[in-house]
Formats: sequence, structure tokens, C-alpha cells
Amino acid sequence: MDDIAIRVENISKSYRIGTAPERYRTLRDSITNAGRHILAARHLAARLSAGRSDLARSPDPSSHSTIWALKDVSFDVRRGQVLGIVGRNGAGKSTLLKILSRVTEPSTGQAEIHGRVGSLLEVGTGFHPELTGRENIYLNGAILGMKRVEIERKFDEIVEFSEVGQFIDTPVKRYSSGMYLRLAFAVAAHLEPEILVVDEVLAVGDAEFQRKCLGKMSDVAQAGRTVLFVSHNMSAILRLTEETLVLEKGRLAYRAATPEAVDYYMAAGFSDAGERLWQASEVPADAAPFQPLALRVRDPKGRVVDTARSTEPLSIEVEYRLDQPITGLRVGIYLLTMRGEYVFTSFDTDDPGKFEQHSTRPAGHYVSRCTLPANWLNEGRYVLAVNASAFHVKRYFWDDHALAFNVDATGAPGKHWPEPRLGPVRPALDWMIETL
Repeated sequence: MDDIAIRVENISKSYRIGTAPERYRTLRDSITNAGRHILAARHLAARLSAGRSDLARSPDPSSHSTIWALKDVSFDVRRGQVLGIVGRNGAGKSTLLKILSRVTEPSTGQAEIHGRVGSLLEVGTGFHPELTGRENIYLNGAILGMKRVEIERKFDEIVEFSEVGQFIDTPVKRYSSGMYLRLAFAVAAHLEPEILVVDEVLAVGDAEFQRKCLGKMSDVAQAGRTVLFVSHNMSAILRLTEETLVLEKGRLAYRAATPEAVDYYMAAGFSDAGERLWQASEVPADAAPFQPLALRVRDPKGRVVDTARSTEPLSIEVEYRLDQPITGLRVGIYLLTMRGEYVFTSFDTDDPGKFEQHSTRPAGHYVSRCTLPANWLNEGRYVLAVNASAFHVKRYFWDDHALAFNVDATGAPGKHWPEPRLGPVRPALDWMIETL
């Protein structure tokens, strides 16, 4: 037991959907409702005395839908272990971390946590917007159970790391999201919790700050503290963690050494048809009015293929429907390796002329299509992610694990040498050889 930092036993978490939360009642509402109940009771008594049998039944409260964000999840985490948690959107990753951070309670099961927990679940979690950055540092330290002298010893280091020293005595409600993030991460990582819980929040920061955060998390791990790390960045998972859990639809599907778990996660759930069709039940309600329909890979003859030849161009198309007009919409793809390393990003309105032409897209049925040139991708298996968004306004839809396809390099330049080429690209460059 002394070696165990976290023990999770059959944890499940359910939510009821289809019901709107009841707003707080005023005195006026209570008096009005009491009058309605009296009138309804009199009316019901009159109908019963008249022998009426067609009384409408009240709705069955059990008819409301229940979804299980987590179902019978069990695992142990050793002290000093760095454990990764991966899974598709809606797999239950954030729900699990909220339970372990005591933000919410499980519906069934239990978790034993040995040590104080520092959590970074969302930008600014645990911050009071009316307090200054300085006051929030002391507040978070007190929540962690730290003494004032411990917080003061780390204070300068936290401020220096966060790079918000100029605004440390400004209420954090006036901070930008980037400033919020930097200070929140600095507090969580520097106040020396025995267990550090980090959700996918680093995506908000810029590239330089992400590298800085990953470096700090590596230092925390090497110092022997326990870390739970949720991320869609497989490179970060591979770099920081020893073992990884794979969650699928609320259940623990796989646990293994991180390279094996990443391979399992990246290979799971893909069809071999070169096409992904989205059912209405797979699309979040807040994606409206954007409705993704299909993602396809096509060869030069227009056929949907799972394996493309590197010596031929290939087309990628996203089919979708807009139920209402959207201003500033951009639909794009991300190409990744099976280890989650990004190869490129491209949107259908990257060209300024196209962006002006399609500044507002009317309601209708659309296909956005691009072509990858021949002799460009190296052999291997690749993953496509889809993003539909209005820049700095709203992200309508995101699927980071939409479709996988193969590239066959038969006949590609350099294949007369039977050796693997490193890297995801295999360009046919125009070399010149001169005699000097």
C-alpha cells in the first residue's frame, strides 16, 4: 500500500440528459406555484368525482436518458509514476481527472488518493477572478494545504516562470487566456503537490510556452512526484510517460507501456475503406449549424481508397451540411503520423481570395476538396483529423482521429536502394550534378 499513490476501484459516473436544470425560485414564483397546485388539486378532485377515467398520466421520471461517462474503471498508480491517459473526445478522460481531483463525485466505485493533489484541468481552475495574481497564488497554496512560508519560498519562481510579473497585482479577471494559463500552470507545477493532474490545457498556449511547460513537467516527473497527464499530443505522451491508459467510451480498453498503448490507440477504431461517415449521434449538439457527413481519400481516378500510391496524387475531401449560414467558416485537415506527429495543416480558405469569396457560406450541402501532389508522402500509415471553425470566434467541430490510410511507396525515387527513408515526406527533388 505504501507504494501506491492512487487506487481506482470500479469507478463509474453517470449523467442524466434531456432535462433542463431548474432555475432558482423567487418568493413570487413559490406563491404562484402554490396557487396553481391548489387549483389543479380542485380540478382533479372534480374530475374524479365525475368518474372521469381519461386522466393524463404524469411522465415517468425514469424515462430520462442516462449516459455513462465512465463505467467500471479500475487501475493503480505507483508513487513517482508518470501515467498518460489518452482517448477520443468523449472517452471519459476529463471526467476521470475531475473525480480524482475531487471536483465531482463518482456515481459508483471509489478512489484512494495518498498525497495532496495539484490539478490543472482548465484554464484558471481554482482562481478567483476578483483576486489578484499574487492573492490567487497564496489561495491555491492554502487549498493544497501548504504553509505560508512554503508558498513564499516558491513565489518568485512561480512569477518568473509565468512571465506575468508586471500584472501580478492586477485582478486575474483582466488577464488574457494566455496569462491565465501561464499563471495557472506555474502555480500547479511549482507548489510541490505530491500528485500532479494535468488535462489537455497546453494547447491554449503558444509553441514556446508549450515547450517550457513540457520541460517543467519532465522536471516534476524526475523529482519523483506522481503525474497523470491527459493529452492528444502523442509526442508529448511518448516523451513524458512510462505507461498509458487508453479509454474508449468510458471504459478502460488498454493499459501498456506508452509506445504500445499509443500504437493501440492510433490504430483503433479505423475502417479499411478509406472513408469515414459520421452518424448524427456522433456529432456534438454544439457543432450546429455545421453537420459533418463524410471524409474520404480518393485516387486519381476518383475511387475511394484505403491505400494510395506515393507516386500518384491523392485527393482528400470533406463533405458537410450547413443548416444555417456561417460567417468566417474554414474547414480543414491535419495530417499526422501514427505516432501523432503533425505533418501539415491546411484549410480550404487559406488563400485570401477564397476567404473573401466564401466569407459567408449560405445554408446548403458542401464538399471541400484538396489534392496532395505525387512523390510527396513517404510510405507508412497516416491519420487525418478534421477541423471546422471560425477563427477566434468558435470551433464548430473537431475530430482528431477521423480516418487512417496507407501510402505505398512502390516505384518511388530511391527505391532501388532497399533501405527505409526517414521522415514522413519523400519528395522527388530536382537535383543537378555539375563537374567543377
